[in-house]
Amino acid sequence: MAENKFKQRFMAKPIENHSTAAWANIYKTKPVSNVTIPSELEVRNAKEWVDTNQK
Repeated sequence: MAENKFKQRFMAKPIENHSTAAWANIYKTKPVSNVTIPSELEVRNAKEWVDTNQK
């Protein structure tokens, strides 16, 4: 088998940084389904980001 370690080396590197995602700053959680709800500020930031990055 070939000793190509390229894939193994770069698999651990994250593709995206999720620390600034709208769901990262949880405002509250729905009781039954445990769905997280972001704050209003995070929703506005996410909408602004989507609007500026549309093609």
